[in-house]
Amino acid sequence: MKRRGLLAAGGALALWPLRPALAQPEASALERVQQRGRLSVAVYKDMPPFSDGGQGIDVELAAALAAGLGVAPSLLPFQAGEDMSDDLRHMVWRGHYLGFGPADVLLHVPVDRPLMQANPRVQIFGPYYRERLAIARNLARVPQMESLAALQGQPIAVPGQTLAGWLMLGADEGRYRPQLLTHWKDGVAAAQALLRGEAAAAVATASELETVLAGDARYAIEPLPLPKARDGWVVGLAVKREAGDLAHALQAALNGLSASGELARIFGRAKVGWRAP
Repeated sequence: MKRRGLLAAGGALALWPLRPALAQPEASALERVQQRGRLSVAVYKDMPPFSDGGQGIDVELAAALAAGLGVAPSLLPFQAGEDMSDDLRHMVWRGHYLGFGPADVLLHVPVDRPLMQANPRVQIFGPYYRERLAIARNLARVPQMESLAALQGQPIAVPGQTLAGWLMLGADEGRYRPQLLTHWKDGVAAAQALLRGEAAAAVATASELETVLAGDARYAIEPLPLPKARDGWVVGLAVKREAGDLAHALQAALNGLSASGELARIFGRAKVGWRAP
């Protein structure tokens, strides 16, 4: 019995080095960012004035948020998918089917309760801007405008495959459809058409119109006078659901940018008026 006990003990000792070491606690999302020294930030391609060719409001915001965490920014530009849930899947929690992503954080996400409920694998937080639809008009051609009826007979530039385009197509039971110039790729291009005199007015997001026309006394930029365009929408940040510590750190950095006035200055450098969420 004693011999068998010694053999059993010896066998256990012989096998001991082969046992796996105790697993180390997995680093949190914030710890991983700090360990590698950079924050991966997903930004939309071709979305002026927020992100276009490596420049824009969201590009500057990405750098400011990374600095708030004490790391460098690493941009991950991507083309928008079919809908927002696609973008959250590709850039926040799973990765893109083309082989890139996910990022640590995605910018310019609508802070919208139905979107949150439809995407339980992400956290949407950090509202940083209220966007809205607006109309810009040439004051020499349309000096007064109490309603869209003031534009009757005048060419109106509007990007067709956008909320602005869809609303203008249906406005006043389609009254303005013959006047709409809808071939523009975005609202910046529509505003530039107005600037060149190719239209009497342009309809797009306020940020797109302001970045081209703000400060030019020849043009007025006003909220689009349609009920569905009145309140606008708020954009913020998104991270993985389990990245709570990273979300907390990003929110603190964003709060600091807002309190110091730097957030408003970032928008101002693009000639866009910062509208608090």
